[in-house]
Amino acid sequence: MHQFENAGNHLTARRPAAAVVVVAACAALLVGCADGATGIPAASGSAGPCGAPSPSSSSSRDAQASPGPAQGGVRITAASAACAEYEVTNPEDETSDVTAVFSRLSAAGGALDNVTQVVTSLAPGATAKGRIELDGHGQARPGAGPLVKIVQVRSVPSAEASRPGGPCPASGLRLYADDGDAAMGLRAVGLHLRNCGTSAVSVNGYPKLQLLDVGHRPVDGVRFLSGGAGIAGGTGADDPPQEIVLRPGEGARSTLVWRNTVEAGSPVNAPYVRVRATPDAAPVMVVPEIDLGTTGRLGVGAWTREDSRP
Repeated sequence: MHQFENAGNHLTARRPAAAVVVVAACAALLVGCADGATGIPAASGSAGPCGAPSPSSSSSRDAQASPGPAQGGVRITAASAACAEYEVTNPEDETSDVTAVFSRLSAAGGALDNVTQVVTSLAPGATAKGRIELDGHGQARPGAGPLVKIVQVRSVPSAEASRPGGPCPASGLRLYADDGDAAMGLRAVGLHLRNCGTSAVSVNGYPKLQLLDVGHRPVDGVRFLSGGAGIAGGTGADDPPQEIVLRPGEGARSTLVWRNTVEAGSPVNAPYVRVRATPDAAPVMVVPEIDLGTTGRLGVGAWTREDSRP
């Protein structure tokens, strides 16, 4: 069970499989990847459950002077064999949802599993605190704290955040991306659209996309192909565009297809995609971790009916 401290914000926790979290394209600013493990010894003296000294402890000044390295506004502040404490600070000028992925490491430094923590609606400049239960994993040696690594940090504007399990948006359409599939350099990610409102909604053709880099800047020079055939066959992204009327509870799907082949030139990475389901729809930012290599092409499938309920 994960415990959190965050007045005015909502924190949730997920534990994805260690092999699945698509954690390519590590960078600083709103995206961070630690180059190595961060081993933080438990503080001596009066300490909390995660090794954090109490305010009255004489060792608190030393602990505050050498915090764990920050990655994308996230840093580990204290750790013990039982748990690790961290802080998430929003450096942006807009309220954001921040997702941080931590790796629990063995004594030998190998990854045991990943723990994903999400802070929603974090105000500009605000800091939220959280705690990761380590269940005794990562004990490097007697008397030492566990090894904990920040694997990845992603941040999206809260106004554009994709929340599959959250309240129905004002538009009545809930849009989200799945975890995707990757094999032999071929990538495929599904965009799912669900009518969670009370009135029928029509979609027709292709979603409108804007690729964004780690700093939320537009990525230029990418060709958007209609369907997936220009990338690979059998992707399920080649149905012709047609008008689809979605009654309440019904859904549609579009598939993004690409290869991450690297040849001559600089690889293109776009962790974020701003999606509009229809030309006049409010944008939703998803995080499919698009790594185009040097191919410069992204196949986009038309909306097709997807009747299964979430």
